[in-house]
Amino acid sequence: MLGSLTFYRRMLKENVFSDTSTQIGNSPYTKVAVDPERQLPTFGHGIAGIMAGWTVSFIAAPVEHIKARLQIQYAADKTQRLYSGPIDCSKKILQTHGLRGLYHGLSATLLFRTFFFFWWGSYDIFTRFFSKHTSLSAPAINFWAGGLSAQVFWITSYPSDVVKQRIMTDPLGGKLGDGERRFLRWRDAAREIWRTDGARGYWRGFTPCFLRAFPANAMALVAFESVMRALPE
Repeated sequence: MLGSLTFYRRMLKENVFSDTSTQIGNSPYTKVAVDPERQLPTFGHGIAGIMAGWTVSFIAAPVEHIKARLQIQYAADKTQRLYSGPIDCSKKILQTHGLRGLYHGLSATLLFRTFFFFWWGSYDIFTRFFSKHTSLSAPAINFWAGGLSAQVFWITSYPSDVVKQRIMTDPLGGKLGDGERRFLRWRDAAREIWRTDGARGYWRGFTPCFLRAFPANAMALVAFESVMRALPE
């Protein structure tokens, strides 16, 4: 995901937010020189986050779908479980519902990862703030900005993740024999959560997720940004 994020940041900086760029030569095919000192605005970082999130969704959605179904197999006797493992789960879904079944929940995943706008937009805001108002080293700034922005992301996105999980664990029905499908649309799942648990239902399990978000993402951003600084321009 971070690789695609870097790609979209550069693409947006050079092609969308490049007001100070100058064209070298008169031909429309000549290169455009972008001011290297010009920074991508916070809004641009947010848009890059959305694009990176949507890109990774096409890889993450089927993986998260399979994981979600395996996690709700509570039978102690493994012979009573519908799926023996991730490969078996994938095979059975493909055989009964095809590729569309494997990608069940993709739209909910895309919506969830749209909130990457707040993650990477706030990451830029925190990075600018710490750079301007503190004497912290670059890795320290990455640590604090990465951890805090991840918490901003989960505050804004957690309800949509709860709905996504409910959709991904909803029976697919048909020949798979896992039950009768209940949620045909995203809003059906959202309404069911509200009906059964009220507003608190959208925040079930939030505290451990919120506490884990800071250290996990802070260290990931320190490592990623350190690698990026070490690479040649």
